[in-house]
Amino acid sequence: MINIVKTRRIWLTFSTVMFVLAVIAISVWGLRFGIDFTGGSILEVEYAQDVPSLDTIRSQIEPLNIGDVDVKGSGEKGVILRFKEVDQPIHQAIIDALHASGDLTENSFDSIGPVIGNELRTKSTWAIGIALVLILAYISYVFRKVSHTVASWKYGVIAIVALLHDVIFVIGIFSVLGQFAGIEITAAFIAAFLTVLGYSVNDTIVVFDRIRENLLKRGGQFEDVVSMSLNQTIMRSLNMSATVILVLLAIILFGGETLQYFALALLLGVAVGTYSSIFVASPLLVVWHNYTRRIKHRT
Repeated sequence: MINIVKTRRIWLTFSTVMFVLAVIAISVWGLRFGIDFTGGSILEVEYAQDVPSLDTIRSQIEPLNIGDVDVKGSGEKGVILRFKEVDQPIHQAIIDALHASGDLTENSFDSIGPVIGNELRTKSTWAIGIALVLILAYISYVFRKVSHTVASWKYGVIAIVALLHDVIFVIGIFSVLGQFAGIEITAAFIAAFLTVLGYSVNDTIVVFDRIRENLLKRGGQFEDVVSMSLNQTIMRSLNMSATVILVLLAIILFGGETLQYFALALLLGVAVGTYSSIFVASPLLVVWHNYTRRIKHRT
């Protein structure tokens, strides 16, 4: 078994590099927000016969002067169109224009105003912020009985740091995918995002709780206790994550487009969450503990 605590510099350096790369990607490319956040309309149609080329579809809609239109294939005969918010007459005019290439069926049409999009973005930010605060408060309370070794609130802070590590990594990946694959951030992504927060902190708490139990029952050097606790929980974390990842892979491979990106966000979050709970959170706890001890000895 690898002594993760002894080799913590390797893991923390790797995590720092990945974190910085993710931050750079977000800073340079940002995120490609869908109509859920920016406002606009999305139309999904399915052709009865062969699907015309995407350029042909754009040229059919161009005379309607509705601005930029994003056209993407969906399945064998489906097409998804995204454009600015339009009223019902324009919506019908678009359908009529598309009929020039053959019979088709309108599967769905959604239109969201920019005010609703901004409100959703604000509420999503609040939801994530409140979740982080509640997580910090809960962990600080649960670990109060072992605060003689490490202050209970430090467990909470380290858990939040690990969460931010996971969050930034997932956002960074979707920033790259948005830039090069056109994948957008939708309300489903926020749902996946919050799920990742819960899963990631759950995995971290499993390790931290074993550290708490071993401190109460056995005592000893803090670094040794953390290393032992990791060895006792690592296979449980890996096995649990592997089963979840297998299910998510099946959804990505065989699910629809919306489910695929939702599952992809979850898969990335589960994978990096498992990594951070083992290779980031606990080693950081040891680093902080050792630093605090050195400061006390100097004074």
